Amino acid sequence: MAVPKRKVTPAKRGMRRSHDKISSAAYIEDKDSGELRRPHHIDLKTGKYRGRQVLEPQDD
Repeated sequence: MAVPKRKVTPAKRGMRRSHDKISSAAYIEDKDSGELRRPHHIDLKTGKYRGRQVLEPQDD
């Protein structure tokens, strides 16, 4: 059975955990409307995705 020989220091533990953080969500500016939206997602306001009309535009 594998047992650690020495205690893992807080610095080593922190280095191991440094990649586990949650990154903030990325947003890009839409070319047509100028609104912020997530990459690779449909713009719900205009209903377009990659220049094509996919959904009906929403009326606010």
